Parts: sequence; structure tokens; C-alpha cells
Amino acid sequence: MTSLTDPVTAAELRRAFLAHLDGDLAAAEAVYRRALTDPGMAPAAHRHLIGLLEAQHRWEAAADECRAALVREPGQADLETNLATLLLGLGRYAEAWPLLEARAALRTGSVRPDLPYPEWDGRPVRSLTIWDEQGFGDAIQHSRFIPALVARGIAVTLVVRPELCALLSGLGAAVIPAEGRLRVPLADAWTMMGSVPGRLGVTLESLADGQPYLAPAPDRRAKWAGRIGPAARIGVVARGKAVHANDAQRSLPYEGADFLHSLPGAVSLEPEGPLPLDDFADTAAVIEQLDLVIAVDTAVAHLAGAIGKPCWVLLPYLGPDWRWLYDGRTDSPWYPSLRIYRQPAPRDWASVLRAVAKDLPAFFGQA
Repeated sequence: MTSLTDPVTAAELRRAFLAHLDGDLAAAEAVYRRALTDPGMAPAAHRHLIGLLEAQHRWEAAADECRAALVREPGQADLETNLATLLLGLGRYAEAWPLLEARAALRTGSVRPDLPYPEWDGRPVRSLTIWDEQGFGDAIQHSRFIPALVARGIAVTLVVRPELCALLSGLGAAVIPAEGRLRVPLADAWTMMGSVPGRLGVTLESLADGQPYLAPAPDRRAKWAGRIGPAARIGVVARGKAVHANDAQRSLPYEGADFLHSLPGAVSLEPEGPLPLDDFADTAAVIEQLDLVIAVDTAVAHLAGAIGKPCWVLLPYLGPDWRWLYDGRTDSPWYPSLRIYRQPAPRDWASVLRAVAKDLPAFFGQA
């Protein structure tokens, strides 16, 4: 019989991780905690344990475990970034933003620009270059702060992926597509897009205004005028990009996708759908004509929220993104027009889709 004080071998730790993946979380946790007493095993055991606690939605315990791991391994970028996202999901933004800066040191971190002026630390500047990073949804989410910067008298230059240029061109900033050989103007400072809320000291309370901040450009409105039918119009996104780290959890299985696409008046907003959507400005013009958007956690959910369109966001139990918070709330402080449907258990999309089907008649006044 194994004692609680027996050392953990590398083979035992691997078997515990396999048990973890198979769902035997109690057995895996016991091994992980024993392994924490071995300096050689502790780094891997901490990371496995953090993941296990997150899978059980024991968010505070996972944050505590990140802190304990950082005592052993101070300055480790993966642990600091993990702690940052946990704190963001718990709504503790002020504590989280400085830790999130560690993402720059990760192998998967965004490429930082090599510019001949300093990184912005939040102090007053006359001009600022903001560099695109992470997913399209992140860029749409954080672009809400651009008008506030412009209102301060800051000349803002956005360097963003081409798919976002037309969409973000109405925010009062100069927009440069991030492709080919770039000619970026001189500025007082630069910053990564994901660092802007931290530099501005954003808290949940400061998000309370909730006003839409994006709108389709007039030429895109004209392009799409009258092309969406007059029936109950529901934009749907059932799947995200397969390269996303949590796509196996966030995207609907085929039967769930079929359910969404078979809704009366369903309009696919997916890139591979039938509509010739060239970029997010096109998608915004289509969304504006719809009554409702139903989407898994993709950039389209952010876009619908940013333009103030009602949107129902379908979230997985495993790996829910921090921006939707971990407290089970059904609304979003970032986007007042959003309603959140959460899986009650891992991979339980059936319950989510039943709730959607139940709520649709009332939304369309058919109660």
C-alpha cells in the first residue's frame, strides 16, 4: 500500500496524469500532492494540479496553487500568465493585468514589434502605436478602448491584421494592415493590444457604461443591404478555428452544429459558410441586419457585442475563457447585449441547446 509520504516516481506521475485525463481526478490529485514534496517532481506536479483544479472549477484553489508554484519558481512566465487569467476570470482585474504581461515571454506569445521608441507604461503621451496580437476576438474586445485614448488627445496608430482594418477604421485611429513590409510612423510609445486595459487601469466597474463602439462602414451597409431575408434571422457560429487550444471543447459537435444551422432563418456567419464574407466589416454589416446571433466562443460573439446586437454565447465547461468570468453569470460586463449559456458539465452541449430551443420562442415574441 502506498503511503502519503512515499516518494513519487516519474512513471507514477505519468500514470496519474493519464488517470486525470480519463476522469479519475481524485486519484490523480492525491499523487500530484504527494509529488509536491519532491523538488524534482514539484514543477510538473504543480502544473498538472492547477489544470486539474481548473477542470473542477475550483478557481480559487487553482489560483492559490499558481502562487505556491511561483514561490518555488519565481518569474516563470507560464505560471504568471496562468495566474493572470485565473484572476481575470475571478474579476480581480487590478491584480491580474501586471501578471498578464508575462505572456510576452511564452513560446506561444505574440511577436513584439522592434520599434525605435519605448513601450508605453500608461503615462501621458501625444502619440501611440498599438500592435495587434492574440485572436481576432481579443482585438475586437480591446479595441473598445481606442476612442477613450483618442478622446485624451492621443494620436493612435493601430497595426492590425487585414481582416480587421475596415472594421476598426471608424474608431478615430490611423489603421495600418499588418502585412508585408510595414512603414510605421514615429510615436511617443507603443503597446501591445492586450496591454491597453492594464495600462488604463480597467476594472469590472469601469466597464459599466456598456455602449456599442463598433458599427459597419457605410459602404459595407450598402453592399449587404437587402441581401438577408425578412424572416426571423439568426446568425449562427457553431465551430471555431481548429488551431485554437481549446477548440475541442468550445466548438459544437456535428449534431449540435446541425441543430443551429437548421433553426428557422439561420444564417451562417462562419468563414466557410455560403456568404462571401471578405472580412469582419462584412460580417458586421450582416450582423446588423439580423435579429439575434447564437455563437460559440469565437470572434463573432465579440463582434455582435461590440455593435450591440443580441447574442447568445455558448460556453464549454472545460476551459471557459476568462473574459466571460467564472461566477456562472449569464450576462457580460464587456457586452450588455450578450447572454451566456454555460455547459453544466463537461461536454454537455445537449443541455445548452435545449435551453436555447426553450428560450427562442420568447425572444421572437412567440411565447
